[in-house]
Amino acid sequence: MHWLISKKEKFDQFLFRPIDNAPLIVFRIIFGLLIFLESVGAIFTGWIRRTLIEPDFTFNFIGLDWLQPLPGHWMYVYYAVMGVFGLLVMIGYRYRLSLGFFTIMWTATYLMQKASYNNHYYLLIIICLIMILLPAERYASADVRRKPQIKALSMPNWCSWIIIIQLWIVYTYASVAKLYPDWLDTTVVENLMLGRKDYPIIGDFLQLKTVHYVITYTGIIFDLLIIPTLLWKPTRKLAFAASIVFHIFNSIVLQIGIFPYLSLAFTLFFFEPEKIRSIFLKKKPVAELSAVQLPLKRNLFIALGAIYFVIQIGLPLRHWVIKDDVLWTEEGHRMSWRMMLRSKSGYVNFKVVDKNTGETVIISPKNHLSRKQYRMIGTKPDVIWQFVQYLKKDFAEKGKDVSIYAMGKISVNRSPYKTLIDPEVDLAAEKWSHFRHHSWILPSEKE
Repeated sequence: MHWLISKKEKFDQFLFRPIDNAPLIVFRIIFGLLIFLESVGAIFTGWIRRTLIEPDFTFNFIGLDWLQPLPGHWMYVYYAVMGVFGLLVMIGYRYRLSLGFFTIMWTATYLMQKASYNNHYYLLIIICLIMILLPAERYASADVRRKPQIKALSMPNWCSWIIIIQLWIVYTYASVAKLYPDWLDTTVVENLMLGRKDYPIIGDFLQLKTVHYVITYTGIIFDLLIIPTLLWKPTRKLAFAASIVFHIFNSIVLQIGIFPYLSLAFTLFFFEPEKIRSIFLKKKPVAELSAVQLPLKRNLFIALGAIYFVIQIGLPLRHWVIKDDVLWTEEGHRMSWRMMLRSKSGYVNFKVVDKNTGETVIISPKNHLSRKQYRMIGTKPDVIWQFVQYLKKDFAEKGKDVSIYAMGKISVNRSPYKTLIDPEVDLAAEKWSHFRHHSWILPSEKE
């Protein structure tokens, strides 16, 4: 019993001991700036126009058909408002309210379209939700000016570790997912770099086979080891230098928005809090660290944290209990940190048969979709199914009861084209399930 009490005390000491809150304060300022830049960047780069305004409809997450872009040019206003919330987060003005509204708006745009799906967008939702819980407004903020009594120089140790563990999960899954033949033989990276052939100065360099091998195996090793090496003091500075090189390379070559810089900002939580204070917040007083203070409902707090991380660890594994290869079916791909793992190309047309007259018409989605949506639809079964439901509804409004069949092929990592969807199955009569394999997706070679 004494041993159990001792373990519990050590656990509480680890989670709840106070540390200087400088890393969290500095991260809040950088985080607010980055989400502001992400929001206004979507306006000025044309992302909103291409993704949310030009298309006749968007491929929302299935079951959320009611979640649609605002009409006309109102999505520009929508993102401008998000940018304002980002600035309010940065300065710490009504911090939780501002970040809460940003999180809701960002999540809505994530769920209302899949043409620009990106694991990083999902990560941003998670970080926003975590940051809402953290006392990031307790220093160097407008909220402290409004309410001086909330000012604090320290925070519980778990405030850093919740972010560290979340990142550890993300990076580990990203590394393990790369351990498959097409990545290991550099096929994936070669295909990825081929799209960068026209880059000035570095375009030809990126086509070298040696570079492909370096990128391939650096990706595996970096993702697997970056968190442990940042945690271990003897390797921390070297790991930080590697992070700078890795993420700046990704920013230049892959052009993935704010996320390389957000990843660099995360390293704040791995250095000694006092070091961060001495570099970034020189006027901040040294925190007088008091004794451990347990939350009022300690057991509930720990239980909720455990449940959260069980979900975060379990969700990316779901594709292992779904039949066939996720690279082929896409079932279980999203929200699983399978980042830039494959390239796909494909085409699909739809045969629509009037059940009453037998009249048949062939429809190309190219006439209904934006360029980006058209590139996507040929390779993703859920999007094919959604487009069939769109066609079914369109014909129903014209008084026609139809069967709809998909006819197309896909190539994964430039392999030979093969049929993805069973052309004999009436997709208009099929239901969608988030939790099981769909038999109308034909088996992959692996299966």
